[in-house]
Amino acid sequence: MAVVLHKEYKVLRDDYGSAGKVSSDIKQTLNSIGFDPKVMRRIAVASYESEINMLIHAFGGDITMDIMDDGTVTLVFKDPGPGIPDLEKALTPGWSTASEKARAMGFGAGMGLPNIQRVSDAFDIQSSEAGTTLTISFRAAQ
Repeated sequence: MAVVLHKEYKVLRDDYGSAGKVSSDIKQTLNSIGFDPKVMRRIAVASYESEINMLIHAFGGDITMDIMDDGTVTLVFKDPGPGIPDLEKALTPGWSTASEKARAMGFGAGMGLPNIQRVSDAFDIQSSEAGTTLTISFRAAQ
């Protein structure tokens, strides 16, 4: 398998004015190359939830998207901390550590990671105080 398209993005902490811009670009990119709408919708949900999590909970971070020649899309969300203290709780629907500011803006319902895991074909999350890396993949429709 070879990478046919690689894109990189930056997310800044607490940059609520830019919330969703990366996931919107990902969706537009996939649409422009004729990606299957059903798969694209799952990718849009997961990328938005992941991007918002970085904005709300992390110190910002980097996102990469790789589209492989077999149509697989892999997204990697990597932040420099503070990490997720309890991954099991974080994967529990409704559990949230969002700030009052985030909640007042309509974020922080505790459904981000559960939704990402549900819509992804592959899901891997590693977290420590040094940061979190979330890798999710989606297979092209068969």
